[in-house]
Amino acid sequence: MFPILISILNDDEQLYASFKSEAEPHMNALYNFAISLTTDRDDAYDLVQDTYIKAFRFFDKFEKGTNCKAWLFRIMKNTYINDYRKRSKQPEKVDYNDIENFYEEIKASFVNNNHLEDEFFKNLLGDEITEAIASLSEDFRTVTVLCDLEGFSYEEIAEITNAPIGTVRSRLHRARKILFAKLYKYASNKGYTEKK
Repeated sequence: MFPILISILNDDEQLYASFKSEAEPHMNALYNFAISLTTDRDDAYDLVQDTYIKAFRFFDKFEKGTNCKAWLFRIMKNTYINDYRKRSKQPEKVDYNDIENFYEEIKASFVNNNHLEDEFFKNLLGDEITEAIASLSEDFRTVTVLCDLEGFSYEEIAEITNAPIGTVRSRLHRARKILFAKLYKYASNKGYTEKK
């Protein structure tokens, strides 16, 4: 478990035990989703921390017996959107120390330009599939990951993304058509299409 969460959660033992049994099993899935949203390990880590802190703070509002995973994913998606809005309204800031440290680092070694999102999907799927999913726009990638990789229903995805079910279905349909076009040759080579 994330270290900051442990100190916050230990304050109320009974509430902590209930929260832990409901929410902790979903931490890896949330982290993977956070990486797909942020494309950065540190930002994903922070997003998971923020999600769990908010979830614990409002755990009294959670209805026992409902889908805790979907509830946590919705908190994460809303947190990500709100943070993005805040950052987009602020002018970009540059810290001189960061630039100086970066310069010192690249003098002695090369900069690794591997995209973290590609690394995330590579561990999950084959290279071609990984690249195809990573190339989707954020809206299409989000519904694809939530439905096809995480197994959420349309209703749960609609709740997580705060979009109507029709929009979720439309995005998923369009994302799958795009993936079909991008992966047709790959599927043929693997023997997944009918030979004519």
